[in-house]
This record gives sequence, C-alpha cells and structure tokens, in this order.
Amino acid sequence: MVHDVAGLIAQVTDNGIKAVGKGLVYGLAAIGPGIGLGILIGKSVEAMARQPEYAGQVRATMFIGIGLIEALALFGFVLYFIT
Repeated sequence: MVHDVAGLIAQVTDNGIKAVGKGLVYGLAAIGPGIGLGILIGKSVEAMARQPEYAGQVRATMFIGIGLIEALALFGFVLYFIT
C-alpha cells in the first residue's frame, strides 16, 4: 500500500515538474522576441522620422528583422511541444 502511494506521488510530481518546465520554456522563449520586437520597431520608427527619404528601405529591413525575431518565438513554441 505504501509503495503504491509513493509511486503515485512520484508520478504526480514528475507531471507537475514537466508542466512547470513547459511553462518556463515557452515563457522565457517569448520574452526575448518581445524585447527584440520592441527595440526593432522603436528604432525603425525613429529612423523613419529622422530620415523620411529612407523610410522604404528601413521598413523593408524592419520586416526582415521581424521575421527573424518571430522565428525565435516559434522555436520556443515547438520546444514547448517537444518537451
């Protein structure tokens, strides 16, 4: 009886640790891209305000950067399901 209870507690603990780990993986993986997007978009708007004649080039570069940053968030999302 005691052995069965210990096994059940170990199983519940393992599942709880996995759930916390998954939450940390995706939560921490979303922080970096969030900060990166804020900096990228803020600096791009600042550059477009300072040099309006280069707004098209800055916008194109900004969208490439957004795509690369969002890829990092997707990697974290995939790792969430793998773990």
